[in-house]
Amino acid sequence: MSCGDPHETDCSEVLDHLYEFLDREMPDGECTKFEVHFEECSPCLEKYGLEQAVKKLVKRCCGSDDVPVDLRAKVMGRIELIRSGHLVPEQDVAAPSPTPQEQ
Repeated sequence: MSCGDPHETDCSEVLDHLYEFLDREMPDGECTKFEVHFEECSPCLEKYGLEQAVKKLVKRCCGSDDVPVDLRAKVMGRIELIRSGHLVPEQDVAAPSPTPQEQ
């Protein structure tokens, strides 16, 4: 998606990091860069608005559901493995590693 106009921040970069922007998980300077882009690019602004609305809907509909303790522990464990560099996000943690006999 792109409006076809050149921007300081490319549309693909904005769309690749849209959820980080929505969740405010990026440095303030990056957020400012995205805000400037949205002022210039109506297709990206539209995509942002749509994703923001979906996020609000999910929060409203599912926000009160309790997360099972074991699921939370698994997710937090995976996050720690990724942060420590012992696991890349694309790896399937559900699949057991092959034993030496299987290799």
